[in-house]
Amino acid sequence: MNMDDLARRGLVLLGCGKMGSAMLAGWLASGLPAASVWVNDPHPSDWLQGQGVNLNAELPADPAIVLIAVKPQMMAGALPSLQALGNGATVFLSVAAGIGIATYEELLGSGTPIIRAMPNTPAAVGRGITAIIGNSKVGEDALGLAEELLSAVGQVVRLEDESQMDGVTAVSGSGPAYVFHLIETLAKAGEAQGLSPELSMQLAKATVAGAGVLAEEADDTPTQLRINVTSPNGTTQAALEVLMNEDDGFPSLLDRAVAAAANRSKELSRG
Repeated sequence: MNMDDLARRGLVLLGCGKMGSAMLAGWLASGLPAASVWVNDPHPSDWLQGQGVNLNAELPADPAIVLIAVKPQMMAGALPSLQALGNGATVFLSVAAGIGIATYEELLGSGTPIIRAMPNTPAAVGRGITAIIGNSKVGEDALGLAEELLSAVGQVVRLEDESQMDGVTAVSGSGPAYVFHLIETLAKAGEAQGLSPELSMQLAKATVAGAGVLAEEADDTPTQLRINVTSPNGTTQAALEVLMNEDDGFPSLLDRAVAAAANRSKELSRG
């Protein structure tokens, strides 16, 4: 299965909110014909209505891929209409959080090729990272095509086992919220030092965003980058002595936070 096969047989996008729209924009920009895309969404945006895709129309009989991008609570109502495509050649690719492969196999049939993916919200600006894992019915060609499709919104990594998805959820799936809260609290701390709210927020946003880009693009590890900016007995060292405290600094705090997210992910996947 490749992009030509996808264009010929069709791609179905179930749900087209921010995540779905970001992916669709990437696919269309890369040359996937709009006529090869079917989108089912009860509340299509003005942007979506102007893309020339098949919108809320009868689905093709044998699409190459059905990408499930509806919110988990909408899943029960959306899947029954797709059961006729189960146990066949159609690959189901889910970016819905918290729903395991076994659940899809129960709903669609155990012979259905299913790929579970966990993207994160920076995908909306093409800077996401998505982890994928397929069931035993998914071949290398289908996994490669899924990787190519999801690369439209950022990096893609393959997992060795679905059990890793709880850790992925806790680190990269929920992780953007941790960083947004870091920006919030860093800005508030700047205000406490006499900066205006506007200036402090601008500094916090730019610092976190810039450090993130530097961490990705520099040859040095984040550890070395931290060392590079820390002068002996300087201001950064004074702050890091607080943040790196093993009892109540980042090491303990983030370990507990990520564990809480992973544990909740396990609970949700068990239903």
